[in-house]
Amino acid sequence: MEDTYTILQIIARSWGAMFMLLVFLGVILFTLRPGSRAVHRDIADIPFRHDDRPARDTDTQARTQPFKEARQ
Repeated sequence: MEDTYTILQIIARSWGAMFMLLVFLGVILFTLRPGSRAVHRDIADIPFRHDDRPARDTDTQARTQPFKEARQ
């Protein structure tokens, strides 16, 4: 009879590799599913969502005061 470590090692080699392959393929298929194009496009546009005009240059108080230390 084989010891527990060897049995677990055999299971991890065969079933573990199969499980990781199935998880990988599942993630790929979930990402490339037919209805996800609009979601991906919306997520890709997040940095440009409020980019219709340049930032205002009226925040002079933040430039004149030194940085505040995070730890007190």
